Amino acid sequence: MIRLVGVGKTYADGTVAVQELDLDVPPGALVVLVGPSGCGKSTTLKMINRLIEPTAGRILIDGEDITDSDPVALRRRIGYVIQQTGLFPHQSVRANVATVPTLLGWDRSRAKARADELLELVGLDPQQYGGRYPHQLSGGQRQRVGVARALAADPPVLLMDEPFGAVDPLVRTRLQDEFLRLQRDLGKTVVMVTHDIDEAVRMGDMVAVFAAGGRLAQYAEPAHLLGAPADDFVADFVGASRGLRRLAVTPIDTADLEPLDGSSPTHSVAVTDSLEDALATLLRQDEDRIAVTRDGQPIGVLTPTAVHRALRRSVAVDPATP
Repeated sequence: MIRLVGVGKTYADGTVAVQELDLDVPPGALVVLVGPSGCGKSTTLKMINRLIEPTAGRILIDGEDITDSDPVALRRRIGYVIQQTGLFPHQSVRANVATVPTLLGWDRSRAKARADELLELVGLDPQQYGGRYPHQLSGGQRQRVGVARALAADPPVLLMDEPFGAVDPLVRTRLQDEFLRLQRDLGKTVVMVTHDIDEAVRMGDMVAVFAAGGRLAQYAEPAHLLGAPADDFVADFVGASRGLRRLAVTPIDTADLEPLDGSSPTHSVAVTDSLEDALATLLRQDEDRIAVTRDGQPIGVLTPTAVHRALRRSVAVDPATP
């Protein structure tokens, strides 16, 4: 659990970056901070690991007030991923990943084994990539190494500042998917910053929308945020198409499936996928029906009419949603 209680940051010139912020991050949750430039979201992230010191309030991790901690020791217990990865250019990929374990005094063989384990986990063959240097990798590969390095000492908390912002849209989607898979397996407590509302609702268990002046405008689950914006600022920020964005956070409901008719469609999605995944598959394959599977076995058929029906049902709690 990360808890921010009345946290504020005011600079010497009087600029208020964050004001009286109360925020609880549940254990194992992925919480996304989103908002326009200059709204205090990155400042908030950096206050959690004391790269920036708050001027008011308290920040607690598992009940411990971090202002009582040695900041260097604190940062070694918190993974940190930034947009440009921050890899050391003169060190190999393996050495980069092993940075924190080495600083913690792990012996060389143990640090190497952990680095190779993490490279494997993020989808990079350690034998192929471990000896390379950052400039020999693509942008997406460097981001994967950055995530591996942040996880190397198995920290309970992971902070991510625009981690996928420096890569092209296709690679970004793949990295998002890969990280969500990792999060399902590892269950870290994650606080992530983005300026992209689509990324926020796709990634977050909870989303905190910041407004100018470091004000927390709304903190809610993605579906609630899209269905019931707290005020005009949030409604404008999430956009007029927020009804369509709910596709990404609305799961497939087996009640919407039609029975198999003996000739299962060629293409399929898993029952654990979202309506967005289903609609994308329908459009990409130019089909009027796709199979829905559970554990690889088809359980029914989904049509565009069923997707539309499910979307309308999901926004019924908010008649004003477009």
